[in-house]
Amino acid sequence: MTAQSQSITRKSASNLALAFVLLPKAKRDAMSALYAFCRKVDDVADEETAPLETRRASLRAWREDIRLAVAGGAPAFPVNRELQPVIAQYRLPFAHFDELIRGVEMDLDIKRYQTYEELEQYCYRVASVVGLLSIEIFGYRNPSCRAYAIHLGKALQLTNILRDVRADAGRGRIYLPLAELERHKVAPEEILRFEYSDRFERLAAGAAAEARKHYVLARQTLPAEDRRAMIAAELMGSVYWRLLGQLERERFNVFSAAPVRVSRGRKILLIFRAWLRLVSGVAAPSYGPV
Repeated sequence: MTAQSQSITRKSASNLALAFVLLPKAKRDAMSALYAFCRKVDDVADEETAPLETRRASLRAWREDIRLAVAGGAPAFPVNRELQPVIAQYRLPFAHFDELIRGVEMDLDIKRYQTYEELEQYCYRVASVVGLLSIEIFGYRNPSCRAYAIHLGKALQLTNILRDVRADAGRGRIYLPLAELERHKVAPEEILRFEYSDRFERLAAGAAAEARKHYVLARQTLPAEDRRAMIAAELMGSVYWRLLGQLERERFNVFSAAPVRVSRGRKILLIFRAWLRLVSGVAAPSYGPV
């Protein structure tokens, strides 16, 4: 029974949740349980009405509770109780959950990143690790699938960062690396004031190039024999690849009140196309340069 997890997933407008429709019911339920865990720990860090130490203590509690779930104990949180059978069935390791929480904890302490290398560690923890957990549920045969999950996670997170520059700035966060801001002569205060410029466009274009690099690597590292099993992840890649293209067409002017999004109609069309590719056995990904 995954009542709470499914409720959390249904209420979310997440592209990740939308991609679950292509999965068999058992895997869809398992992914809903995993997604609910990710959503809950992420919400802890973003609950800025709570004192910092309260959020830090809450994340420690989540870490210990998921440790219990992985060890076969009796977790206290309902979401972790629903996730526990999934953990057991797919042998999900505590190390991945721990790494994910470490990534969320970075948002409590870090408002700026100096270089892309530093930012990539954050992207790995909050996105690639979710991919590594997800592929265990999807099922794969070739270990190279893990490299695919890492690259696709970084590509999606970098795309998210570009889309959410305004929302993050509203929280005092700037994820785009300070070294790149300096190189393009963009002052952090400009971003915090939601100021768009040609200099910011060039800065954002550099981040888009980093994202594209990981889309290409994801496309290259996904083993052909595992493409069918990765259909939900591939749909995610397709949606976010189009989101990145939309940002580029709008010259990365992300400071309007309404964030750039792929329309629901477009997402439904992409789901339909992904399903057609699945049933027809088309192997090529629908994202990244050919």
